[in-house]
Amino acid sequence: MAKKLTKKREELLKKVDASKAYGVDEAMETLKSLKSAKFDETIEIALNLNVDPRHADQMVRGSVVLPNGTGKTVRVAVFAKDAKADEAKAAGADLVGSTELIEDIQAGKIDFDIVIATPDMMGTLGKVARILGPKGLMPNPKTGTVTMDVTKAVENAKGGQVNFRVDKKGNIHAGIGKISFSVEAIKENFVTLLETINRAKPASAKGRFITNAALSLTMSPSIKLDTTELMDIK
Repeated sequence: MAKKLTKKREELLKKVDASKAYGVDEAMETLKSLKSAKFDETIEIALNLNVDPRHADQMVRGSVVLPNGTGKTVRVAVFAKDAKADEAKAAGADLVGSTELIEDIQAGKIDFDIVIATPDMMGTLGKVARILGPKGLMPNPKTGTVTMDVTKAVENAKGGQVNFRVDKKGNIHAGIGKISFSVEAIKENFVTLLETINRAKPASAKGRFITNAALSLTMSPSIKLDTTELMDIK
């Protein structure tokens, strides 16, 4: 038996034309009308890319610092030693260490959103790769989270860096801000992310790169986007 829609959900569904592919500007304005929760809802983008991530040359991943931040408080863990550990602390990292952090992770204590590591710590981190990997927390040079410049990495993470990676079916999901942001700020973040993803298109990916795209709030229905317009954002 189908679950009956609440009155609030019915009202939200009336505000979105499910048969239509929205242009970016109209989608931004429509998003604002979909706020229904008492908390500051996250704006989420979902993309489906025409790639096969099973092939290494079609893996799409990277990171971008959104100009207006994500609106989210991010806890950063840094694996570093000696002077680099001091540098991470000075930059505002929430957790800094090496073997003691490994022990916490092995014990199931994962109190952070992003992990940064200096290159010399990656061998140590290998002990918990099976724990961090599935959660999308394993540091990677392509996202700027394996680096000797821990100050910049921590500042980027705290300042609105979004890491993206296609899943097995070619999907990317990312938060690009809060509904309390102005339409201009939301659009600026959106365009910045799309520019970065379009630049990451693999040379081996043929045909239409973005096949489906949608925007939504934490508690709202999705707004389908015009993918032709999105692929022109360079």
